[in-house]
Amino acid sequence: MGCQEELLIEKVCEIYDKLSRLENLNPSKQVNSLFTQLVQTCMSQCHIDITKLNERVQAIRCKLIKLCGKAEGLLEIHFATLIGSHDKPLNHIKIFPYYSNYLKLSQVEFSMLNKICSRVPKHIAFVGSGPLPLTSIILATNHLRTTCFHNFDIDPSANAKAIQLVSSDSELSKRMFFHTADIMNVSSSLRQYEVVFLAALVGMDREEKVRVIKHLADHIAPGTLLLMRSANGARAFLYPVIDPCDLQGFEVLSVFHPSDDVINSVIIARKNSQG
Repeated sequence: MGCQEELLIEKVCEIYDKLSRLENLNPSKQVNSLFTQLVQTCMSQCHIDITKLNERVQAIRCKLIKLCGKAEGLLEIHFATLIGSHDKPLNHIKIFPYYSNYLKLSQVEFSMLNKICSRVPKHIAFVGSGPLPLTSIILATNHLRTTCFHNFDIDPSANAKAIQLVSSDSELSKRMFFHTADIMNVSSSLRQYEVVFLAALVGMDREEKVRVIKHLADHIAPGTLLLMRSANGARAFLYPVIDPCDLQGFEVLSVFHPSDDVINSVIIARKNSQG
């Protein structure tokens, strides 16, 4: 491992140490500053192979991903509450600090789907939509203007905040549905969706992610597209990584790794035909 890679890992571990000592991860000047430093560090172009990290750094990475997930959830709750306090919430979603990142990522995902899909999907499921379902909102508003989006989240309060955001838009609310459920308990109804999005933070480690993917493979219809967010290189300190070899029952069709300020990689796979 080169000097540049070692310096990056040292910086990441230093930021983790500071984050782990905080009383909480609610949005604040200190929390925001540390996560901004972390994201900027992890967007470095120097290549990190996470499979070659030593045990200590692997353990820190696992803990850091969980901290990032918790902080991201708290940030979304904070801004969903703030945006939802307005009469027309969707006019104010741009105040979310990572809104431009979601715009770029949604454009990437739509372009990838557009090259694969022979027709516009009628029904899309988004698993792990959270209190601020920006991907569904952006895709439904900018790209897929006739598609119905079914958003699944395990947390009823997250769905309540999400509903508050879209309910004032009469057109969008007709195509945006929210289901409070653990996706592992959803089975036959998954067959109705032509595309299923799997959020980056559904399955916080490899084993859990593989279990979710296997459940989807068992219950979505043959030919259904599964779009998953992953991470590559140093960005894998922020999000779990999906290895194509974990996609049993699927054919990988397209993979995207960012080189700009987009953080997530994107993988699209098709459920194999049965028999």
